[in-house]
Amino acid sequence: MKIIPQNYVNDKNVNSSITNFFKTYKVSKLLTRSNANKKKGICPSSLFGYLFTLIFLNRSMYMNMITGKFKENFAKDTIYRFLNSSSTNWMKFTTLLCSSVVSNTLENLTSKQRVNVLILDDTMFERNSSKKVELLSKVYDHAKKSYKYGFRLLTLGWSDGNTFLPINSCLLSSENKKNRIIEAKSLDKRTNGYARRALAKTKATSVMMELIDQAQRANIPASYVLFDTWFCFPASITQIKKKGLDVIAMLKKTPKMYFLYNEQMQPITEIYKQNKKRRGKSKYLLSVEITVVKDQESVPARVIFVRNKNKRKDYLALITTDMTITEDEVIRIYGKRWDIEVFFKVCKSYLRLSKECNSLSYDAMTAHTAIIFARYMMLAVENRNITDKRTLGEIFYLISDELSDITIFESFQILIQLFFNALADFKLASSEQADNFLEAFLMALPKALKEKLVLYV
Repeated sequence: MKIIPQNYVNDKNVNSSITNFFKTYKVSKLLTRSNANKKKGICPSSLFGYLFTLIFLNRSMYMNMITGKFKENFAKDTIYRFLNSSSTNWMKFTTLLCSSVVSNTLENLTSKQRVNVLILDDTMFERNSSKKVELLSKVYDHAKKSYKYGFRLLTLGWSDGNTFLPINSCLLSSENKKNRIIEAKSLDKRTNGYARRALAKTKATSVMMELIDQAQRANIPASYVLFDTWFCFPASITQIKKKGLDVIAMLKKTPKMYFLYNEQMQPITEIYKQNKKRRGKSKYLLSVEITVVKDQESVPARVIFVRNKNKRKDYLALITTDMTITEDEVIRIYGKRWDIEVFFKVCKSYLRLSKECNSLSYDAMTAHTAIIFARYMMLAVENRNITDKRTLGEIFYLISDELSDITIFESFQILIQLFFNALADFKLASSEQADNFLEAFLMALPKALKEKLVLYV
């Protein structure tokens, strides 16, 4: 994946990058502020640094011990006690670390006109191999259309359109007690461990508000909150608007959700039927102004109906509470939500999310997730330093343009190049035949798209 730089050749390079990351963003102090501290013994930042480094060295603590390469001045039980600690506030730690990266690095590389967004989504955190994991529950996997044992990893991230950073997360168990296989162990109600277990048994929409509150308290700059249909409800929209943020989300086409339109409460499907659609090849079919009403609170909003390119007779509905931006801008900003999907893919495929931790403790799984998030943040900073000329110094900052949001035509050109490379790898055709095939494909495209692509090809 693009996010992972290929310059980690040996242990010295890895240690140098990690040491620089820890010093620049004061990871040790952030751990202390998150209540990860000890009166005596090994410093928690040393334990965190050891766990942080393992994935980049392609090793595990177990294999280090088996091969005799474990040279640390602490035992494995010290690591387990650190991970199982109920006092550490891991949500606060990742939020503070993200805030530090944004304020100390990324904010200086982009202009104030750049639209920064918060992105919310969830993914499966599978634990199918064990039935004794604390708070384990049956969770429905919407991607694979089946129930699995594990958790929903609800994640809030930040993006400037070029770099994505995870802010915080919560491993959601089931709100329904019947779906929970194992209950939480009893803890002092004053501990962070008790608070995160209580949050894990709460509705996802309520947890979403807590994640956003944490981000706002850390002063992470953002103008919009992006999410898909699973979190898009009138209650969510009104609550986020009260926090001073605007919403851009995809609406679920259901007759059970009503909005005020033409002085009547109507579902989105009926509003779509009542209006005349735009003709031609415009990006959207219809744009209407509605009012979101919930518990005697109302928020003006605009709904943009977009063509579904996968189904010609179908449509997608986007809603925004910002009435000052155009429909094209709403569509462009919502496209940034794809960043979190890339993040989940990298964490699962490369950073061993849910695979590296085999603990039965809910605290240990939460700590493992925070370590994964911190690793990704370092990779994101490394990738930005490699691609952005503004990171090279003041002279380059003054003469170089900031990295722009990727356009639809640049995305399409990348896909064509990948397709062409894949065709060459199959060796079913000569290089000349492959060139002819690509040329014929481009010639068959619509004129407007073809003219734009000429600028990039």
